[in-house]
Amino acid sequence: MQNHNSSPSDKTLPADVSVIDRLHDFAKQFDERLHKFLGSRDGVPDQLREAMVYSALAPGKRIRPYLVMRCCELVGGQRDDCWPAAAALECVHAFSLIHDDLPAMDDDDLRRGQPTCHKKFGEATAILAGDALVVRAFELLAVHIENPMLSGEMIRALAQTTGWYGMIGGQAADLLGEDEEASLDLVKYIHARKTGALFSASCHLGALAGGANVAQIEGLREYGQRLGEAFQIADDLLDVTSTESALGKGVGKDTQAGKQTYPRCVGTEKSRSAAILACDACIAQLAIFGAKAEDLRAIADYVVARNY
Repeated sequence: MQNHNSSPSDKTLPADVSVIDRLHDFAKQFDERLHKFLGSRDGVPDQLREAMVYSALAPGKRIRPYLVMRCCELVGGQRDDCWPAAAALECVHAFSLIHDDLPAMDDDDLRRGQPTCHKKFGEATAILAGDALVVRAFELLAVHIENPMLSGEMIRALAQTTGWYGMIGGQAADLLGEDEEASLDLVKYIHARKTGALFSASCHLGALAGGANVAQIEGLREYGQRLGEAFQIADDLLDVTSTESALGKGVGKDTQAGKQTYPRCVGTEKSRSAAILACDACIAQLAIFGAKAEDLRAIADYVVARNY
């Protein structure tokens, strides 16, 4: 696993700034825009909007919208071209977390260091907030992307990676897998859809926003897919090795629920090796972009090496 800490193409920060600081700087810019996209609107019940904002703007590193932005820039687009797509992606992500935490799903009390949406607002409001966020995501792409062909392509890309054979299908397989024997093939299937698909969508939407060619789109989509898989292997490991205070959510629940995870199938050491291999495969997809993609290489290293 290589060490990558800077992006010479990022004109807003010096080249020696770490990827963590880049994410933090981006998150401040992005959160301001996301808050506007979720602003008050006549006819929206106050509690529903409050629950949506509470979950979508909960503290986080905003890796997925960062990928939208950087992939857009990487293929020649401007940062201002990507905000609706980045916000749409984060709305889908927030929806997935709200529903993932529900009592009928993983039944979690904490998310990003604060009470989960259903603990804060009640289960019914949490379900509706998740529903509203995922619909808002597609509304953003339909309303704020002026080119109708581009809007349609983005909507299709996000729908395919979010839906029944993407992220939601992966979550279904994750739940059904609790009743089955440990299977590495099933783990890979779940990771590719539950996590990899949304990372792939992040890169795909960014590439589309920036006007990428076919080779660039395919390379960035595959980068995102492999990054998501590396991220999920690392998450599986953190559930075994980290603490609730460090993660900002419960730990050890995968084992208790009999989840299909890498550590359950192959143990922690082989899981670490698998995460590194996924990271390296992810980085290999960036060769066509040269030094301009250095921060994306650093993100791949970061998601594997993180301990919180």
